[in-house]
Amino acid sequence: MPANSFGTIFKITTWGESHGPAIGVVIDGCPAGLKISSTDIQKELNRRKPGQSKITTKRNEADKVEIMSGVFEGKATGTPISLFVRNVGQLSKDYLELKDKYRPSHADFTYDAKYGIHDYRGGGRASARETIGRVAAGAIARQILKKTEILAYVKQVYKVKSKISPEKVSLKQIESNIVRCPDKIAAKKMIKEIEKARKSGDSLGGVIECVIRNVPAGLGSPVFDKLDARLAQAILSIPATKGFEIGSGFACAEMKGSEHNDQMTISKGKMKTLTNNAGGVVGGISNGMDIIFRVAFKPTASINKKQSTITSLGKNTSIKLEGRHDPCVLPRAVPIVEAMTALVLADELLIQKTVK
Repeated sequence: MPANSFGTIFKITTWGESHGPAIGVVIDGCPAGLKISSTDIQKELNRRKPGQSKITTKRNEADKVEIMSGVFEGKATGTPISLFVRNVGQLSKDYLELKDKYRPSHADFTYDAKYGIHDYRGGGRASARETIGRVAAGAIARQILKKTEILAYVKQVYKVKSKISPEKVSLKQIESNIVRCPDKIAAKKMIKEIEKARKSGDSLGGVIECVIRNVPAGLGSPVFDKLDARLAQAILSIPATKGFEIGSGFACAEMKGSEHNDQMTISKGKMKTLTNNAGGVVGGISNGMDIIFRVAFKPTASINKKQSTITSLGKNTSIKLEGRHDPCVLPRAVPIVEAMTALVLADELLIQKTVK
């Protein structure tokens, strides 16, 4: 199975399955001398781990990171960094009934169609548990970015929308509630909807917004490696994502050029735009303004309701999923979105240093 690696200079390769003995990542291209702390990595993994609140899966995992190589006395040595997290809370017996049945809207059928085999125990590599490696690597990528701030947060759950402006969001606000929505009023409504969905055996989707501050101008390359294109690839590689838009996004289709163009001025010796419809990226290259994008997540595919499906032998059947599943993936997806963003920007920053 190819395509388990991401990046050009700062390159990661994730490995492991949801119900295997462990999950991990190998990082190549990390600059020697960079300070690396298992505490910083663990902090991000704790934001992603299961069982952290009443609105997440009840799977019990500590997700404790172990640094296996590439770090000496708290600094990167310039050699490959290997990070390792053991799986201890898997209940593979919960999936025995699924051995010959394809779960609707999961990757069971498509993996079988491509490889002739699929891991029915939690989905194997298709499981969101694979993102542990991404989050761990993203924590290291953040150390390269220094002053750049990456903040993702839940903007919408089901039909409940937050009206908070990305310019005003802070990490303290995001982490002030279990749904990771900086709008307290909207957060309460979101939690209520998620709890209702869980009790009925259903699930909910939503939108995560991300704002990136203090981004240097000049990141990204023309044509195929545009910064917004690389961000889109990174974000849409996250399980359950279905849509990506940057800046004005699809709203630009209803605007005139005179409304959408970001007029420019000089403020305190730097270029600044009066609006930010471009979302901080013009011609595929960062312009120094905040990068703002949004990503849509589908409702969790694992639901406790009877559904029609087929068997691996091509027979019609039905299925009702049991086990421990998130009724809404968005609260735990926030650090994953931040991690993938950090990986792209750290890689682009290192690429830019080879250009100038």
